[in-house]
Amino acid sequence: MTIKDKVVLIMGASSGIGEATTKLLTEKGAKLVIAARSEDKLKQLSTSLAKEDIYYKKVDVTNYDEVQEAVDLAMEKFGRIDVLFNNAGVMPTNLLIAGQRDEWKQMLDINVMGVLNGIAAALPIMVKQQKGHIISTDSIAGHKVYPNAAVYGATKFAVRAIMEGLRQEHLSDNIKSTIISPGNVTTELYKTINDEKARENEFNLRNETELLTAEDIASAVAYAIDTPERMSVNEMVVRPTQQER
Repeated sequence: MTIKDKVVLIMGASSGIGEATTKLLTEKGAKLVIAARSEDKLKQLSTSLAKEDIYYKKVDVTNYDEVQEAVDLAMEKFGRIDVLFNNAGVMPTNLLIAGQRDEWKQMLDINVMGVLNGIAAALPIMVKQQKGHIISTDSIAGHKVYPNAAVYGATKFAVRAIMEGLRQEHLSDNIKSTIISPGNVTTELYKTINDEKARENEFNLRNETELLTAEDIASAVAYAIDTPERMSVNEMVVRPTQQER
């Protein structure tokens, strides 16, 4: 099966990488359920694509019941789930000395528990199907630790561990696992940084090199999906060509 007619559930679909992936997979003939916290943006995106096989659901990935409802919607409309794309995330980076415990909890809840909630809801269905593919957006920060981003990086290291555990535990169920680890991308993720100085530093860093676009990362997601059943792309690190770190 190619991308055409695959049933794909995308979390964090209302902007950035999720929105770009939604558009690209629509062009390639996928059947989609898109989810995010902004129902208005989802509705606007769905309407703009003018496609019958796309449904949307307002979902906060920290709420397991809402994630389950999105999975249920995919099953109701299409009878299966071929791909789950865990893409929701936040990046309120700061120094540890700042002691921003609320930000730490937010990152853990969205970046880690959000991924786990998606897995918990979709994996039993994929095991029953004896096939499926779970993709999670990771980060360069999930491979290397940087100042100002210790907790953010920790959440992304955790996603790597979870996805590798998923791969090992469900080899015999034909479940594929993939993490996509972008470098600097022109999305609005940096706007989730609450500290003004840290946000400015991140903005300036993004101006040092030519950045990737959300569409670049969407193409990486599409590549991972559009592979033979015998082939599983487990990790993809995607940097701007001129990015040093």
